[in-house]
Amino acid sequence: MSLKFNKIIIFEKRNDPDAAEAAAELGRCVLDLGAELLANDDDRQVAQADIAIVVGGDGTLLDISRRVAPLDIPIAGVNLGRLGFLVDIQREAMHITLKHILDGQYREEKRIMLGAEILRAGRSIHSSEALNDIVVSKGELARLIEYETLVDDYHVNSARADGIIVATPTGSTAYALSANGPILHPTLEAIALVPICPHTLSNRPLVINSSSTVTIRMLDSGLQNTYVSFDGQSSVRLQDGDEVALGMSTHRVRLLRPLDHSHYDVLREKLGWG
Repeated sequence: MSLKFNKIIIFEKRNDPDAAEAAAELGRCVLDLGAELLANDDDRQVAQADIAIVVGGDGTLLDISRRVAPLDIPIAGVNLGRLGFLVDIQREAMHITLKHILDGQYREEKRIMLGAEILRAGRSIHSSEALNDIVVSKGELARLIEYETLVDDYHVNSARADGIIVATPTGSTAYALSANGPILHPTLEAIALVPICPHTLSNRPLVINSSSTVTIRMLDSGLQNTYVSFDGQSSVRLQDGDEVALGMSTHRVRLLRPLDHSHYDVLREKLGWG
């Protein structure tokens, strides 16, 4: 049998026995189909993969996406918990769905990512990427933070809030949704700027073109206890005067879907629509 993908790599949720068991089952299925199973702890083998299978939840896929997107490796996700927006292959159907995908029966969605650089006194101190969102937010103290937002070097506003979420369309149904952000179709090329609990209620979410550059500048209040986080997976503490410069990354996540997948079906189930 001729397969669309011949070199397979499987990543599972860490420290999760159910995920480890499901990944082992998938590994046996891959070998039974005549494909090659690569080691996920060997960067050289990861770079050779034709496809990555992620077993776990949306958080696991977010973590792995930053690793494989620069390598242009497509991802398919097996869901082990609640219905996810990113991992949509159910465990009970994973064997037949994997066979269909390896045979070339799938739909591919290319999702934009964000890239960010943290500047301190004009010098870059950190850079990272995110598939869902990059969030500037207050720390453990119950105090508002103060920041200025610029888009394409144009001043948008200065705000006092719990923070701001810069989200991709993929991330519009994540943290941004709980902050009353808009739901964007995941294949759109746009960026949402969503304030978190702004002190001025007229400070509303804003959707901009994905080609725009965004700068979040921390204002000199002397009271800042602020962090920037990337997909909720890692974070860096900010200081007064720091700038977070963001824009669309040159990398994209290639997400493979079963042919019967519907984004609107997921929205109805997750959000309780009729």
